[in-house]
Amino acid sequence: MKFRHELKYSINMADYLVIRERLKHIAELDSHADENGTYKIRSLYFETPTDKNLNEKLYGIPEREKFRFRFYGNDTSFIRLEKKTKIANATNKISCPISREEVERILSGDYNWMVDSERALISELYAKMQYLQLRPKTIVEYERECYIYEAGNVRVTFDLNVSTGINSTDFLNPNVPLIKALGVPVIVMEVKYDEYLPSVIKGMVQVTNRRASAFSKYAAARILG
Repeated sequence: MKFRHELKYSINMADYLVIRERLKHIAELDSHADENGTYKIRSLYFETPTDKNLNEKLYGIPEREKFRFRFYGNDTSFIRLEKKTKIANATNKISCPISREEVERILSGDYNWMVDSERALISELYAKMQYLQLRPKTIVEYERECYIYEAGNVRVTFDLNVSTGINSTDFLNPNVPLIKALGVPVIVMEVKYDEYLPSVIKGMVQVTNRRASAFSKYAAARILG
């Protein structure tokens, strides 16, 4: 598996406005952005009955993984099943397509079809749904503004209006009730890159009194719930 470096920062609105203004001069806005420069992401995270994923995050376990469904905008015709593996500040993400009908079957408790899937990730999720009792748990939704810098394969993203469905798993419902994570506005800046972070980007994303943190949108949603 190929791992990428990932740094996360919890920033305020003033930080965000300053950094994005810097980036606009040297980085390209993601082509998937709408007229506002952002795109919506909705995820549905899986969890065990004992909150294994949440507890590993809260206790700072350096090596962990999580499964989620994800779609962009309001387009439920293109949904991905993703597994994100994290070792310290390095991450790997693998994914495969999954249809709306297949998601609906899983949400209704119909899992047996998964064992014969030709998609390895679906078979892996099925196995872990059996021996870890992974189940869909929490919706997390936010707006993402993304800047791309070719050298170092850098992506700097700002996740705004982070919201949660608390304990709802009504993932495909566009009108599912959502509330702000932690009850307050949160902006999460993520800096992702391959082997090195170019010094010009490193200088641009540094803000006084802001250090890389282990902020998790999933954990924020769960703590609120």
